[in-house]
Amino acid sequence: VRLVEIGGGLVQAGGSLTLACAASGIAFSDYNMAWYRRQPGQANELVASISSNGDTDYVDSVVKGRFTISRENANNMVYLQMNSLLPEDTAIYVCQANVQFLEVWGQGIQVTVSS
Repeated sequence: VRLVEIGGGLVQAGGSLTLACAASGIAFSDYNMAWYRRQPGQANELVASISSNGDTDYVDSVVKGRFTISRENANNMVYLQMNSLLPEDTAIYVCQANVQFLEVWGQGIQVTVSS
């Protein structure tokens, strides 16, 4: 079971970045997917989530209107489109798969937004 985040890096404030998470070893379409972020010295914060079939999604109010979550079940991928990035969006972004009481976590990927 593996989740691999792709697409992080350094971007200027106001810019955009798309994160992708590639899943393997799981029945991807059975899992709800989520993106969390972790800022220095803080716990994981839920950024966005999407249901297993993609019908419903949640985006935290802090990023609502700027971030969009989507998924491609045929390709075992979930995405986080991030627009109008702010320096305070700087964090390690982590992909998570969950179903019932089971959770799978990726390693995380650094996103740095410069002012």
